[in-house]
Amino acid sequence: MSNVLDNLLRYVRINTRSDHRSETTPSTPGQMDLARLLQKELEELGLRTELDEHAYLFGTLPSNLTHEAPTVAFLAHLDTADFNAENISPRLVEYKGGDIVLNDNGKVMTVHDFPALADYIGQTLVVTDGTTLLGADDKAGIAEIMAALRILKDTPSIPHGEIKVAFTPDEEIGRGPALFDVEKFGADLGYTLDGGPLGELQYENFNAASASVTVRGRSVHPGSAKDKMKNAIHIAWEFNDGLPKAERPEYTENYEGFFHLDEIEGNVDSTRLDYIIRDHDMDKFLARKALMESTAARLNEKYGAGTVTVELKDSYFNMKEKIAPHMYIVENAKRAFEMAGITPEISPVRGGTDGAQLSYKGLPCPNVFTGGENYHGEYEFISVQSMEKAVEVILNLIAVYGEHDFQNAEA
Repeated sequence: MSNVLDNLLRYVRINTRSDHRSETTPSTPGQMDLARLLQKELEELGLRTELDEHAYLFGTLPSNLTHEAPTVAFLAHLDTADFNAENISPRLVEYKGGDIVLNDNGKVMTVHDFPALADYIGQTLVVTDGTTLLGADDKAGIAEIMAALRILKDTPSIPHGEIKVAFTPDEEIGRGPALFDVEKFGADLGYTLDGGPLGELQYENFNAASASVTVRGRSVHPGSAKDKMKNAIHIAWEFNDGLPKAERPEYTENYEGFFHLDEIEGNVDSTRLDYIIRDHDMDKFLARKALMESTAARLNEKYGAGTVTVELKDSYFNMKEKIAPHMYIVENAKRAFEMAGITPEISPVRGGTDGAQLSYKGLPCPNVFTGGENYHGEYEFISVQSMEKAVEVILNLIAVYGEHDFQNAEA
């Protein structure tokens, strides 16, 4: 069993599902449980560590070079998405093609639904038991960083500059870097290990906002409701129908933005719709927010002032703006990929990473693949061979930045 696989199987068994309803950081106690385990393992690998009460875990491996070099950071998040993460039971599949039966209750991952399976014939896959997610997002990133550090410890002759690692809470609910002290962390640049399939390299992501839409109706006995009742449920659907149907996540790809209705609850008297809004282009992003507000205004004119209210909250912005002045970071990543025999696949992140917010805090931070597919559900899987390649890329990046002094880093 490879070191990186052993790491993943150990980490995914800790339930770190985050909770957007929680007002604490971390939002769930399991994240601190994993952070404490990782702190112990980092110290065993020779790193100085610091773990605060919010489950931000920082580690430092001192340089063994005789010249100055950039301090490079590798980052991953502790939490998993809002899907069942209790009693995760991963299983290894030596994949020879065809559908994968996940359990005896009819849960099957089919090639028809997931054609990317064809890319993994002959590889070892880690799959779920069909009742939970796997948690490779982002415990694979953690496992890969830890595996690279293990290689450095076991082979002290490998030259390297100062290396920083950070494992952070609550990325899945958009709070990851909220309490991250970039200046104290002390890295010159970073890479999040939080991507998908082999070869992904990303330095663009969505501009993101959340929208909470509240519809206030008027409940009247249905037998005498004519010209009196205002059914908040129907008005809520009218609001939703006012947004472009073709601009929902299930109909979009690449640089196409969307409105995503994430949750709805309510009754005749009051109904709430929760959306997320995404677009890579800032002008289009602003137009999407304006459409939410104008749709509410139109319905208020129709049904009365105060019927519909929209609360918009920005979440993060496209990191391209902050990385573009430091494109050597992306070029060095491409070089590290090619050293591992991997063709870089430059693509926009259709989501966000901690790296987006950290880039705006002063730590430019592109995103690197971990090797997983179908994140956030029971069909999640990851290739062991892809994970091993991610470890190789980390070591290659360390080698690239160790070659020259910091003054020549952008040369």
